[in-house]
This record gives sequence, C-alpha cells and structure tokens, in this order.
Amino acid sequence: MIERYTRPEIGAVWSEQRKLETWLLVELAAVEVLAEQGVVPAADADAIRERASFTVEAVKEREKVTDHDVAAFVDVVAESVGEAGRWIHHGLTSSDVLDTALALQISRAGMICIAGARDFRDALIERAREHADTLCVGRTHGIQAEPTTFGVKLAGFAFEAHRNLRRLERAVEQASVGALSGAVGTYAANGPEFEARVLERLGLAREDVSTQVVARDRHAQLLSAIALAGAGLERFATEIRHLQRTEVREVEEPFRAGAQKGSSAMPHKRNPIVSERITGIARLLRGYAQAGLEDVALWHERDISHSSVERVVLPDATILLDYAQHLAIRVARGMVVHEDRMRRNLEATHGALYSQRALLALVEAGRSRDEAYRIVQANAQRAWDEGIEFRDLLAREAPELDLDAVFDPSAFVRHARTIVGRLDALAEPAVEA
Repeated sequence: MIERYTRPEIGAVWSEQRKLETWLLVELAAVEVLAEQGVVPAADADAIRERASFTVEAVKEREKVTDHDVAAFVDVVAESVGEAGRWIHHGLTSSDVLDTALALQISRAGMICIAGARDFRDALIERAREHADTLCVGRTHGIQAEPTTFGVKLAGFAFEAHRNLRRLERAVEQASVGALSGAVGTYAANGPEFEARVLERLGLAREDVSTQVVARDRHAQLLSAIALAGAGLERFATEIRHLQRTEVREVEEPFRAGAQKGSSAMPHKRNPIVSERITGIARLLRGYAQAGLEDVALWHERDISHSSVERVVLPDATILLDYAQHLAIRVARGMVVHEDRMRRNLEATHGALYSQRALLALVEAGRSRDEAYRIVQANAQRAWDEGIEFRDLLAREAPELDLDAVFDPSAFVRHARTIVGRLDALAEPAVEA
C-alpha cells in the first residue's frame, strides 16, 4: 500500500523486516520443540537461539541465486549460526513457515483493525447520545419523509459498527491458524504432536486438516469481513456527503479554517473530501474480498496461485481498513452539526412531512382510510407546491382533528430517546489490568 494511506503501526506489521522476523520466530519455535523432543542437541539449540540472524539485504541477495524466498532465508539464517544451523527448517516445508507466520501477522494486524472498529463504534455512540433530541429530517429516496433525530441516525450507524466489530473479531480469530504438517500435510517428518507444541508456543490455533497449506476459506472470510466493515464506513461517509451539500448543510466534516484549503481555485469551498476518500477505499476493499474468494480453490493438496494474490491483498486490505477507520473516527468525533439548519429544513415542506400522523388521526376520527389518504395527499401536495402551511389547510378540511397533537414533534423525540437508549446494550465491561 502507498505510504499516503499507511499508518505506521500497521504498516510495520507488513514490512519486509517484520515478515522475516516472524519467519524466524516460527523457525526458532520449531527448533525449541525439536530440542525438547530430543531431536536437536541442546548445545545446538542454544547456538541457534543465540546466533540466528539475518538482514533483509542478505536474504534478497541470496534469493537471486535460489529464486525461492524461504530457501534464501533459511540459507542466510543457517549460515549465521554455523554448524548447528543444519537444524534450521528441519522437517519443515515452506508453507509451514509461510502460513504460520502469516497467521501471526494477520493476528497482529487484525488486533489493530479491531481496535479501530471499536473506537469508531464508540465515537458514534457518544455523538448519538449527544444528539438524541436533535430533530432533523428523515429522508427516503433522497426526499423528505418524516421527522427523526440525528441521534437516531447515528445510533443506526453505531449498531452497524458494532456488528462489523464482532465480524472482524470472529474473522481474525478463525484466520489466526497455523500448520506445520510438512509436505502434502502428512506429518511424515515431525508428527502432529510437534505441530501442536509449536503452535501453542506461538499462540495460534491449529488447522483441523492441513493439506500442506492452511485452507484459504479462512482468509476469504477475513477479507469479506473487512469488505463489510468498509461498506459500513462507506454508508456513514455517504450520509455525511449528502448532509454536507450546500442545499442541505446539516452536517459538515471537520475543517481546519485558516489552514486547510478546500479548492485550489475556489477559496470558499469546504468539500467532504475525507468522506469521499472513505467511499473510494471501500470500493477497493470489496475488490480484495473477491480476490480472496478466488483463492479458495487450489489444485489438489496445494499450489501457489494464491501466493501472489495474498502478498498484495492481505497487507493492503488491513492497512486500508485501518486508515479508513481512522478517517471515519475523525469525522464522527469532529463533524459540525448545524442544528439550526436542521430545524429550517424541517420547515421546507410547510409541514407536509407530518402527513402520516394526519392520515392516522383522520382514520381514528372516523374517516375511511381511502378518504383520509385522499384528503391528506391533496393538501400535503398543495402545501408543498404552493407554500401554504399544511396545518392551515387541514384546519379547513378536517376541523375535527387535534392539530396540536398531529404537529407535535415531541413524540418523535420520545421514541428517539428509546432507540438511542438501546446503545447501552453495547457497553463492554472494563478490562482488568
């Protein structure tokens, strides 16, 4: 992923240095278990533990000869140890190291993304509670429908963010799986007990049936969860983009006045560039999910058609999700809510958005539903088209109505408080030190 969209912590997880360090971690864990089993002499295990090392440059130089990255790494590390280096990679195949190390990287990158997902959810919860009573227009098809509150809007995003958090947690857990089953997954070299003990040391789960590689449906599930999380960020971003339009202007992204420039040509512009960036990133994440699905079907016990794909999509997907979450948290925490503009927009239809309440009131007063509908529709459209207050038109057409009750927005606020109150169910217990 390009530097512009890579935050340092997660970028480090996928760096070449960290990747090879993780390979070495797997190799050393294997040596330790082999020493415990009496296969590797204790003195040789000590020498490996003390001396095993590499440089990225040395591995790259060796790969020019081997044309195989793991073989080049093993050669360099073994050479750094000396005679005892013959035990490096003993009984292992490349996939044992690659897949197990990848699981460790996924676990670490996943924890970063999970933390971001939790922070995004919590930011939405905080703002939803703040605006539980803030009346605004609810829209369907982009058209004013009924009053709601901005807190209800944000509560919906918060619950979706919570679902995406849980999906990510499950996806990372099921992808944090290693395998050291050897060639074709037969355990012919070191046996299942060896695998179990190495993975226990590394803190990874064990693949139920390894075919020399960890099954790729696990990685596809992770990429799908990432794509869904991205879609949730995009839904929030799309709402902000619509609400920031000049004609609406109910909400705006945070903008650093006096420093930030919205346009190189038009100084007045304050564009929703962060939300637009989130939208674009979400498109990429969906593409990565598709690539993950393509990787599931490999030939027989294994091939490496997935390898070139994963070198790109797994780092890129996790890095981009982390970055997009960071952007969304910034928008959620810093967005400017124009409550006065929300109130003015509520008046744009001259009260016609209370049409459902008028319809129900007429039915309850004894009119047939069809008659009530025709009365309300005709007067609501006239109010909107001619700029006449809907309430005044109803007063003449249906004098039996209690218009104060029909046009009382407090009911919407009461229900909104109930909905926003459901966010209390998302509270998580404090983690003990």
